[in-house]
Amino acid sequence: MGLFLAPECLPFAIAAAVLAGLTVIEMLATVMGFSITELLGKPDFNGHDGFAGYLSWLNVGGVPLLILLMMALGFFAIAGFAVQAVAGAFWAPLPAPVAVVPALTVTFPMVRASSRTVARIVPHDETYAVDLDTLIGRTGEVSLGPLDQGLPGRVRVKDQHGNWHVLRAKAAKGHEPLKIGTQVLLVDRKADVFIAIPALMDPIGANNQSFREQP
Repeated sequence: MGLFLAPECLPFAIAAAVLAGLTVIEMLATVMGFSITELLGKPDFNGHDGFAGYLSWLNVGGVPLLILLMMALGFFAIAGFAVQAVAGAFWAPLPAPVAVVPALTVTFPMVRASSRTVARIVPHDETYAVDLDTLIGRTGEVSLGPLDQGLPGRVRVKDQHGNWHVLRAKAAKGHEPLKIGTQVLLVDRKADVFIAIPALMDPIGANNQSFREQP
């Protein structure tokens, strides 16, 4: 705790505090039915020269921006405290501006390596432009719920191109709450919120039909 509160560790303590704050905010937002990660999305850098090229090297655009920021804050804080701990063990803690340099030097390659791994885990955005209406009639799985008529939950659905989408969804009127892990059928859409019912026993046949919630 003494190292955490030391003046020479102030940049790393701030990074750790911001990381903790973002984690709490994202958790609360998820409980309330939306996600800061999805809101920020993945930045698009089409260029490969100059600053855009450097951001591409860091895999900016390969993972959601919030996740990338949280990884950078975490690695920066860990590297900074480690640098100061080693410096203190052999001589004395470095001045904060000096300690930032090796911490950043370690942070960038760690973010790049970790983001490549995370990019294989998190759901990918569609490779092709997909009309949201084409997802109606497809089956998916409740990933955040239960789904009811209250705040929207989340459903994971694969489109016709084989790409996964994480969609906001509610249960259709008259249906029981749909628990996490339940296979559901998307039957309608109101703005960006899909309406779901329990999936039929034959999901392949269900995907070839068109359904709409009755008013």
